[in-house]
Amino acid sequence: MIRSETSAEIVRLHSVEGWRINTIARHLGLHHSVITRVLKYDGVKSEIKRRSSMIDEYAAFIRDTFERYPKLPASVLYRMVRARGYPGGEDHFRHQVTQFRPRRAAEAYLELRTLPGEQAQVDWGSFGTWAVEGGDRRLSAFVMVLSYSRMLYVRFFFDQRMGSFLEGHVRAFAFFGGVAKTALYDNLKSAVLERRGDAIRFHPSMLELAAHYRFQPRPVAVARGNEKGRVERAIGYLRTSFFHGLSFSGIDDLNKQAERFCVEIAGARGWPEHRRIKVAEAFEKEKPFLVELPGDPFPAAHQEDVSVGKTPYVRFDCNRYSVPHTRVRRTLTLEADSLKVRIMDRGEVVAEHPRCWDKHKVLETPEHIATLKRHKRQARLQRGQDHLLRAVPNAQTLLQEMGKRQRRLHTAVDRLTILLEEFGARELTVAVDEAIEKGSPHPETVRLVLDRRRRAHRQSPPTPVKLPDSEKVRNIVVTPHELGDYDPIDDEMEPNNG
Repeated sequence: MIRSETSAEIVRLHSVEGWRINTIARHLGLHHSVITRVLKYDGVKSEIKRRSSMIDEYAAFIRDTFERYPKLPASVLYRMVRARGYPGGEDHFRHQVTQFRPRRAAEAYLELRTLPGEQAQVDWGSFGTWAVEGGDRRLSAFVMVLSYSRMLYVRFFFDQRMGSFLEGHVRAFAFFGGVAKTALYDNLKSAVLERRGDAIRFHPSMLELAAHYRFQPRPVAVARGNEKGRVERAIGYLRTSFFHGLSFSGIDDLNKQAERFCVEIAGARGWPEHRRIKVAEAFEKEKPFLVELPGDPFPAAHQEDVSVGKTPYVRFDCNRYSVPHTRVRRTLTLEADSLKVRIMDRGEVVAEHPRCWDKHKVLETPEHIATLKRHKRQARLQRGQDHLLRAVPNAQTLLQEMGKRQRRLHTAVDRLTILLEEFGARELTVAVDEAIEKGSPHPETVRLVLDRRRRAHRQSPPTPVKLPDSEKVRNIVVTPHELGDYDPIDDEMEPNNG
């Protein structure tokens, strides 16, 4: 910013002395654009001679075209003037044509004020990706702001499914201890399925949520994000004052830190309506005006139909979840929230699993697989082979070589599985590699290699303990006793030498 004395000198030199803009700029050590801006601000007409350009003879055509088609792309207009003899290049034309394009008139906005408990604004914020086992997950923040007090609630999710959207509302209402009478949304698919003018078709789950908590959902006008500017600014505030430079171990840790931030940091901000009052104090004034919570929370969950093939698993969100083998070849209903996955058959819950946010995982209920094993021996063999190959991947080469020699694979799998339990995956991997290198792909060769390595390391032979196939026996807990408790008994049994 230049001083008022300099501005007065610029006006005097140009108006009285008749100096040109470049002459003034050179003698005062200022840029010519500064001189032009000062003269324009003071209402001085400066005669700036514009150099002629090859676009000048097409100026009338360009203005007339822009009057009829104000949003016409420069690339289309360039082809039109090119067909009329314009010799210049496209880049130069794009630069010159901006002076002819009509400017949209600046729009003034009213400052919106809301009553306590009257309105909340809701939106999603994207926060990049988070690495999980098997891939990456998109990290999104559900954000709700009370328009009067600016009290903020944030909940992070690994998706933007309808279930997460509903769960964000339920948790936000519980956090605030009440519900605002109106909730403003962007035209996102979780809230609005279709909109034509004033005709709006809401998502059915959105309407069920609104009826349960007795609030009115209201989408803002199309391309009018300024109508929910408070939640937009809250997302920007969240990026700069919370998420930037944050370290967290997982999404649970992230959500704990986010809730603490909403209370301790965001709540301690100055209230925009009166800087001497904190947001948390304004929120306490707003609380009595919120709609009271219903007796039970809304059942917020993502729901979809899933098909079960010939194996007892359903696929959902890049993972597989087990179901009873009696439900194969059916279409079941899956409900998922951020904590659990429930699978139902005609309203009956047939399986329940913890929600897995990794990718390409198999989540099983042991009872499902154990029941299947009892009914299909071949399933047990395949299961044993899968268990073996997960622990010792190079065993696949050994089994393939045995198959070429027409050996009985199920016996080999059983014997290798026993060796796995006795010696462990690391030793078995080394022994399998050596058996393959010697050209003797057989479990007995693997056994000999393991015994030789055990003797070389001077280890005692493993003593396998075989338990009956009973969960009651296998899950029994044995509490060891102190051996010193037996010393008095031993003393009583010794003969008295006296």
